[in-house]
Amino acid sequence: MKAHELQELPVDELKKRLADEEVSLSNLRFQLATSQLESPIKVRSVRREIARLQTVINAKLRTEKKL
Repeated sequence: MKAHELQELPVDELKKRLADEEVSLSNLRFQLATSQLESPIKVRSVRREIARLQTVINAKLRTEKKL
């Protein structure tokens, strides 16, 4: 999901998606360690999605504190 699409979501939904992506990353890392992962690039894409979610969450929280 793109950053501008994430900015439209409420913080609670973003935190829920962040938790889901972190679980997904741990599963992918386990699969990678046991050589069951078909495409190692999936790990990179999930890490980027986690970073994107954290960035949007932090930006929203900062704007809420200013108001």
